[in-house]
Amino acid sequence: MAFDLQRARQDTPGCDHVLHFNNAGSSLMPEPVLDATIGHLQLEAQIGGYEAAEQAEHAIERVYDAAATLINCSREEIAVIENATRAWDMAFYSIPFQPGDRILTAMAEYASNYIAFLQITKKTGAVVEVVPNDTHGQLSLEALREMIDERVKLIAITHVPTNGGLVNPIVEVGKVARENGILYLVDACQSVGQMPIDVEQIGCDMLSATGRKYLRGPRGTGFLFVRNNVLERLEPPLLDLHAAKWVDKDRYVIVPDARRFETWETNYAGKIGLAVAIDYALGWGMDTVWRRIKNLAYMLRSQLSPLPGVIVRDRGVTQCGIVTFTVEDKDPEEIRLALSRQRINVSVTRRESTLLDMDARGLKTMVRASVHYFNNEEEVERFCRAVEALG
Repeated sequence: MAFDLQRARQDTPGCDHVLHFNNAGSSLMPEPVLDATIGHLQLEAQIGGYEAAEQAEHAIERVYDAAATLINCSREEIAVIENATRAWDMAFYSIPFQPGDRILTAMAEYASNYIAFLQITKKTGAVVEVVPNDTHGQLSLEALREMIDERVKLIAITHVPTNGGLVNPIVEVGKVARENGILYLVDACQSVGQMPIDVEQIGCDMLSATGRKYLRGPRGTGFLFVRNNVLERLEPPLLDLHAAKWVDKDRYVIVPDARRFETWETNYAGKIGLAVAIDYALGWGMDTVWRRIKNLAYMLRSQLSPLPGVIVRDRGVTQCGIVTFTVEDKDPEEIRLALSRQRINVSVTRRESTLLDMDARGLKTMVRASVHYFNNEEEVERFCRAVEALG
């Protein structure tokens, strides 16, 4: 079936205002998500926040079923948290590390995650070790297998790094983790909503995701998956009366499902908007979404590569909707600003976000253009003409 681009763009009011190639930063919300989010805020203003939550209980609870359907798990394994970083943190900081425990991660790991690794190593005596890349620039499975021993407590990797088109082989990593009984945490911030994600196929124990990027949900929304059979091994670093029940003067009981990682106060309008965003994505079909994004990104790379002075910097066997590049003698931030003046949105990826990978490649900054299914071929051509004109 042909992709209904006309409907996708009609549902996206932002298409009338900008050429948006910053979907890996924050995508454009479709109309149904916008309406649902604003509608609940209006209800809160009219009848009160508590009363609105009670009236909209079904719409609020829908987010757990929607997220579970999206990644193929049970609703009891989903916690809704304000962003992917905090979701990842709640999982990571729940792991009881001991001196000598080893954490294995990837070269292109995101700064927030790596800072957490470093903090835990200082506090507990655990150590963090980086799995080398293979010749394609993705995590080397051969090197990973060689690094496994009885002291490896956790494998934690980012599926799609922030600074390139790379897609790490998380399914194959999951097989290594399962074979050796090692906890496995996946940061799927840039991949959920862009491609099919199946936690059963991946074999991860924990997975974090955001709403604002490829899911096209509201900012300040995200979720965490924690597999049922590891829940009891993880005590959240923070508890409140939502995550636990105060049952006696000197005793509390943590709730049995993944909501132990949540807090009582939350953004109800955001939860409703996230549920609608997930349902909207599922309506397109994740295979269809992934195929469309890959085709647009391939077209973008193909048209950027021949331009004078332009170097496309993407790596990996499988490449996604994130396209990074540099232009000779042009500062990426100046490029971003010049494009912004033409109502073209991109972002700049910087060394401090993925320090190990950028240092290894001798890079400090790159332009990051990230496409989505509502973008069209004319926008790709217009974008490339704009980049060429900067020379």
